[in-house]
Amino acid sequence: MRFLLFVLFAIVPLAQAQVPDLGRAQELSFSADEVAARGEDRYIAQVVALAASRQLDRDRILLARLQKISAGLIRAAVSLKSEAADWQWELHLSSDPSIDAVCLAGGKLLVGIPFVRRLHLDDGELATLLAHEIAHAIAEHQREYFSEALLAIHRPDLPLDVVQERLDSDLPLQLRLARLSFIQEQEADQLGMIIAHRAGWPPTAMLRFYRKLASDTDASPLLASHPDAAARISMAKGMLRLFGGP
Repeated sequence: MRFLLFVLFAIVPLAQAQVPDLGRAQELSFSADEVAARGEDRYIAQVVALAASRQLDRDRILLARLQKISAGLIRAAVSLKSEAADWQWELHLSSDPSIDAVCLAGGKLLVGIPFVRRLHLDDGELATLLAHEIAHAIAEHQREYFSEALLAIHRPDLPLDVVQERLDSDLPLQLRLARLSFIQEQEADQLGMIIAHRAGWPPTAMLRFYRKLASDTDASPLLASHPDAAARISMAKGMLRLFGGP
């Protein structure tokens, strides 16, 4: 029996982990380096495609603002996850109206110019947006999502690239993981506000961001994997009280 258990764990090496500061347990079957490398490949391909279509970094002033804001947020994130100090952090802007903001494993950020302009985000609100995305990265949500997909497929021998391809095209698989996505979005809201607070941004700016997000009538329809607007505003109010705000 011991030999059998050893073989099973050798086939599916699960790493016990916890979400920084929040403490939720995670089981991770892909390595952090593997997921980060895969994310970087996708990020580079997306950046190259945006550059080719003249949709990359078209607002140099906004880019400089975001780079300055993100520097403090990254320092705060490193205080929660020391490994993030070794990541090759990178930030670009996209003119594609379908992109709001994303941060892939390893600290690869992409922010949509139309989204920022539509919501008229000030620096504190931009910090909340970036902190939410950075929170996804330091919580290793992408790594966890791939790992849970592997378990759902019941094919422990599948490599990461095959799992990612399945996720891109398999709607039933995405729906099976919707509950995990919902939990991860809630965590990114909470952990993002903690990161922004540690970086010195006022909680009132964070609440303003979620109110603006709630009033964004042009936002793309979301799956049930995201908290609704009222829940996010309620969360922001609770976090504001936690930080000692009014």
